[in-house]
Amino acid sequence: MKPPDQHLDGAPARYWHPEGDPGRIRCELCPRACLVGPGQRAFCFVRANQGGEMVLTTHGRASGFCIDPIEKKPLNHFYPGSSVLSFGTAGCNLGCKFCQNWDISKAKQFDKLADVASAEDIAEAAIRNRCRSVAFTYNDPTIFAEWAIDVAVACRARGVKTVAVTAGYISPAARRDLYAVIDAANVDLKGFTDGFYRSLCSAELAPVLETLEYLVHETEVWVEVTTLLIPGKNDGEDEIDAMCAWLVRQLGPEVPLHLTAFHPDYKLTDLPPTPPATLARARRQALAHGLKHVYTGNVHDVAGQSTYCAGCGALVVERDWYQLGAWNLRTGCCGSCGRALAGQVGEAPGTWGPRRMRVVV
Repeated sequence: MKPPDQHLDGAPARYWHPEGDPGRIRCELCPRACLVGPGQRAFCFVRANQGGEMVLTTHGRASGFCIDPIEKKPLNHFYPGSSVLSFGTAGCNLGCKFCQNWDISKAKQFDKLADVASAEDIAEAAIRNRCRSVAFTYNDPTIFAEWAIDVAVACRARGVKTVAVTAGYISPAARRDLYAVIDAANVDLKGFTDGFYRSLCSAELAPVLETLEYLVHETEVWVEVTTLLIPGKNDGEDEIDAMCAWLVRQLGPEVPLHLTAFHPDYKLTDLPPTPPATLARARRQALAHGLKHVYTGNVHDVAGQSTYCAGCGALVVERDWYQLGAWNLRTGCCGSCGRALAGQVGEAPGTWGPRRMRVVV
């Protein structure tokens, strides 16, 4: 645990119970199950013991608000081309050595959280800026679940969708509450071995797989999966084969998989970027296992970023990075054979494009 902090403040949190010596509490939010002493913070840094009770120190605070293309989350089957109001807070409940957003997720200085907003403010900002959805992203919404739930409820009341970009490392109770009000999720399946999760993420694989199965089979949440392929760490053919076989068997062939390129960052600056050939080979493996929608990311690859009909194979949504091109869908169905495209697709493509725009809420 973190050392005592004399400057704790925050909103009352859920998912904890008293345990052991007076004043100590056990966090129940995620599988890490931190035991937190008086004045200390949990591993995630944002959940703290204040007077023998758990508080969420980032409730109502954000590292900034931006409007992004929904494809950047990445979600390719959730209102393609639409805009999403995105925000995060600080901290994380994993310890990934390759974190691509480490300046936010590993932040220990709350001066990064310059924006303050209520749940209603965020929902209204999404409407005002004509955003189809609000995304909890940049760091994992698991650790600010109470605030994410408040925002999602306010958005749902106003007809705005919500998206969780997450590692899926969450306890069953918190998972049930959070995803009861979320519309779509991109789950980061960081690798497919326990060794990878333990050595590079300070976590375990099994809870993530449990979250994926729960979301796909027990909720109405639209789910897409992302794996960042890191040279020499999780990009081997055998590991990709095992992962894709599990995805088809346990989640079904039409759950989209995004295979994205690593760039040296945080504590893995000694590794090279992922070669495009590795992404192409992994995509071929995934397709060979029967996955119908497999995408490459962080590289220029129109063929690997476009969507094809799972029935006839026709191009239905063309993409070049985050820019949409040809559109061959009619009311969510393939314009060539009539088969419905898996996911939630609007009547027409969105027109936001690849822009990223900072906004004030």
